[in-house]
Amino acid sequence: MATFERVRDILTKSLGLGERGPRLQPSTALLGEIPEFDSMAVINVVSALEEQFDIMFEDDEINGDVFETVGSLSAFVEAKLSA
Repeated sequence: MATFERVRDILTKSLGLGERGPRLQPSTALLGEIPEFDSMAVINVVSALEEQFDIMFEDDEINGDVFETVGSLSAFVEAKLSA
């Protein structure tokens, strides 16, 4: 499974999006667009991504640029995996 699909699945489960989850696209905005994506959800998503991909987020990497869209979050995970 590609990184984008894995990230989308994690977002769907962590945010409880149900049938809305599969409709998430790389251009789908996260912050301010998905009501379930609040500050507590960010922590849950970060934890799930770290566990599923065996990566670590540094505190300064948890920012609006990374979490702007599903695509930006997927690209960040890809970069971490390639590092």
